[in-house]
Amino acid sequence: MYTSSNAEDLSAIQQLFYGSTIFVTGGTGFLGKILLNKLFTSCPGINTIYVLVRNKKNKNVHTRVEEIFEDPIFNTLKKTTPKFRFHIQGIAGDCLLPGLGLCLEDRKMLIDNVNIVFHMAATVRFDEKLKTAMKINVNAAHDIMLLCKEMSNLKSVVHVSTAYTQCPQKIIEEKFYPPPSDAKNLMLMTECIPDKLLEHITPHLLGKWPNTYTFTKAVAEDVVKNSATDLPVGIFRPGIVISTYQDPVCGWIDNFYGPTGAIAGAGTGVIRTLRCDPNAVANMVPVDLCVNSIIATSWDVHQRYKSFKENTDETAKNMPPVYNFCTAKDNQLTWGEFTTKTTKYGLMYPTLKAFWYLCYSNTPNRVLHMLSIVFLHYLPALLFDMSCLCFGKKPRLLAAYKKIHKFMNVIAYFSMREWDFQIDNVQGLWKRMSSLDKRIFFFDMKQLDWELFLQQYFRGIRQYLLNDPLETIPKALVRWKRLYWLHQCVKFVIYVIVAHLLWICFKSYK
Repeated sequence: MYTSSNAEDLSAIQQLFYGSTIFVTGGTGFLGKILLNKLFTSCPGINTIYVLVRNKKNKNVHTRVEEIFEDPIFNTLKKTTPKFRFHIQGIAGDCLLPGLGLCLEDRKMLIDNVNIVFHMAATVRFDEKLKTAMKINVNAAHDIMLLCKEMSNLKSVVHVSTAYTQCPQKIIEEKFYPPPSDAKNLMLMTECIPDKLLEHITPHLLGKWPNTYTFTKAVAEDVVKNSATDLPVGIFRPGIVISTYQDPVCGWIDNFYGPTGAIAGAGTGVIRTLRCDPNAVANMVPVDLCVNSIIATSWDVHQRYKSFKENTDETAKNMPPVYNFCTAKDNQLTWGEFTTKTTKYGLMYPTLKAFWYLCYSNTPNRVLHMLSIVFLHYLPALLFDMSCLCFGKKPRLLAAYKKIHKFMNVIAYFSMREWDFQIDNVQGLWKRMSSLDKRIFFFDMKQLDWELFLQQYFRGIRQYLLNDPLETIPKALVRWKRLYWLHQCVKFVIYVIVAHLLWICFKSYK
């Protein structure tokens, strides 16, 4: 924790935030929580952080802001800087509403005071309806840009996108690409067309894009580009964001998105097969390194824009920089390596929540994958649900697998493909940073220790998602041995049955 009150003693990045007022959207989410924690622990002298929060489930803005800091990642911050809460304020708003749902007073207050904006709010559901995805991912980005244009003291704006906005491309550079569709026409269309008709034509609108998430994020980038003519704006594209690496605690995660859901399912014995290419690169990044890079990006955007205004003709058009925060080419991990390592740690740190012994594998072939689903998922689920009916209990496993397989089909697009992400801007930013800033805001993916990270990742899934504290590991290991021998017995019975059936077929053939 940096406590110096003298701006001259601070690093270059810290000086940008010293005395600044910040506006954050998406502050209640996964990235947002880590960002808030990092800003308060590493950027002294911040004036106020305004967080856009919507009223939800009969909870007002104040209550929802308080709930953010109930998470264990803020425990250290509460001890070292107990007064940090005086510097954060919730702003009632909603990205589903026009103008972010801001009242006139709050809007004026933001315009008059905000210096730095982090726009991270988004719906990350791949199967989100197009109308909802457009409102949150595109319309809100447009409204943020309109708001920023009125801010007279603006230093920097970072729009957080995704590395997969251009997933139909094989090589993805740090530049803008033509949008999949015109933003204005899409916003008008999704607002006016009836829901059922819109759902019917959505596949045609998506074209080469696999889902509404990547499609709308690609459209949003074009909105930002067209609105940023005279604004200090940058586009930040992270890869698949998973748990923390080091800061503020190791292995923290609060969602089942992407590979996390697959690992949690495999660790509990529910998922036994996943369709992915074991030789393809898994473009995963730790959330704390991602946030450090976002903060550094805001500084770089400010520096670039200042240089642009000082050295460029007034008629020149400002082009926002783009940053692909992805795995470094000389320190990459394949899906096969990811599976091998996480399986190893699954056996080392089993959970008491396990339904069955861990027996998980990658199956790139579509036919073999479907056969695996039938025999390893549906058949055991059918037997389990039938036994539940016999004992007067509600069958639930087949219904659960229906949801699981929907999730698996969604992520198969990304686990069966590989992209070449260019990361020159991110690497250039790292080189321009001072040694002090590199220590405070570390994000060099070349130095990531995958072995240590994935060990912490699995432990974090066990502890924070499955709510199984690490103290139960000895007890879980005892139970794990029983599940192992039960698993072996079931395999033996299946082999005997198959051998017997083959013998019967052989005798019949003779």
